Amino acid sequence: MDTIYFLVRLSQTVPTRGGLSLSKRCWSALMDWREREKLRSRLIDLSDAELRDIGITRSEVDYVAANRSDDPRGFVGFR
Repeated sequence: MDTIYFLVRLSQTVPTRGGLSLSKRCWSALMDWREREKLRSRLIDLSDAELRDIGITRSEVDYVAANRSDDPRGFVGFR
């Protein structure tokens, strides 16, 4: 409880451009990385036939997980 109170008070006194914006960016980057890893593990668990059904090969799994919204075939839907 003391930690939460301290962070709330700190967020009210520290300028946004300072440490909090850095911590928010770090947290956001961590959450993005975790989401990519979840997607990658789900795709790796699929069989080759299932991957063919959605239009990717096993060698494309890392690319698709890293570039969820940028599909070279023009389809946007991996997010």
